[in-house]
Amino acid sequence: MALATGPYFVRLAESGPVAAGFWRLFLALPFLLLFARGSGEAVWAVPRAVKWIVALAGAAFALDLASWHIGIEMTRLGNATLFGNSGSLVLLVWGFVIGRRLPRGGEWLAIIFALTGAAILLGGSLEISTQSLVGDLFCLIAGMFYAVYLLILQRARATLGSWSLLVWVCLAGAPIMLGIALLNGEPVWPPMTLSGWTPLVALFVTSQIIGQGLLVFSLRHFPPLIIGLALLTQPAMAALIGWSAFGEVLSVLDILGMILLGTALAVARSRQGR
Repeated sequence: MALATGPYFVRLAESGPVAAGFWRLFLALPFLLLFARGSGEAVWAVPRAVKWIVALAGAAFALDLASWHIGIEMTRLGNATLFGNSGSLVLLVWGFVIGRRLPRGGEWLAIIFALTGAAILLGGSLEISTQSLVGDLFCLIAGMFYAVYLLILQRARATLGSWSLLVWVCLAGAPIMLGIALLNGEPVWPPMTLSGWTPLVALFVTSQIIGQGLLVFSLRHFPPLIIGLALLTQPAMAALIGWSAFGEVLSVLDILGMILLGTALAVARSRQGR
């Protein structure tokens, strides 16, 4: 639920969307360091090879957030959240490439559901405006970058603790997001008012501290399928927020597309677990 509120606060932010992502990572750093020290993790005693791996992962995460935040500004919140989670499907397809095999049984069903659901949602966005369709595509690209981020981190997870990992990802990703925001000509520093800083503070607390923190904690207790199904509550929550805050209405066909794509993501996560 905390992760699902992220797009809402990105919309409210008086900085640019990519700049909001920079503040999400930068403001979270002191708290992540405290959590890492409290857990007895050696944050700075990291082998150089691992540092390079995590730096590369941080770059992928920064590109994921930058692309996703740009998409959030252009499309419906439900679409943005669902397509932003599409990395699971990318990992499923990558497994076929690495294993040099074709999909089997339920895997074919996941792919068909994903393509059908995505086509329905993209078609619905195109009916709204070309900008909404472009926003969906930005969120799909974000999902691909997130899959790259997870693939790169597989080696680092064996060496670093959960909080230390997030610290290094933020250290690597924040400067890249700041650079992208400046290149885009976005306002980085929000107005020194309560309304200027509240969305950014709420964003880093809900998305980076509570959302990512609880997600990282849960990884050791539940298989990927359970976590994947729990994360699929995000699009429904985001769609509800989009409807109540911005008047974004989903048609019956849009809801069907979400169900199909959500089912495909659940199957993809279950295959990762095996």
